Amino acid sequence: MLDWVAYKKELMGRIGEIGKLSPDTLKGYQTLSAANAKEGQLGAKTRELISLAVAVTTRCDGCITVHTDAALKAGASREEISEALGVAIAMNAGAALVYSARVMDAVEAYSPKA
Repeated sequence: MLDWVAYKKELMGRIGEIGKLSPDTLKGYQTLSAANAKEGQLGAKTRELISLAVAVTTRCDGCITVHTDAALKAGASREEISEALGVAIAMNAGAALVYSARVMDAVEAYSPKA
């Protein structure tokens, strides 16, 4: 398995390099990320659980390491994280089913008409 703590440290270093090369890009991301961090109707733990589910469905290892750390620090339990991941698994399977229907629709659109 991946050494997530070491990976996060290395990743943050690489992101710092990108920030030096393209500071506006990193600043834009940080602005977007900070807007999500503000307390509103959802608490930090809920936002981090959602972030983990999205991280799984978008297959983002960097997101997984950052948001796992943040979720645990926000008080999420292993059971809560597991439940959030269950939602991600169900949604991803559902998304595959829906997009499979779209493929079949495209097949019909491109197939010669009898």
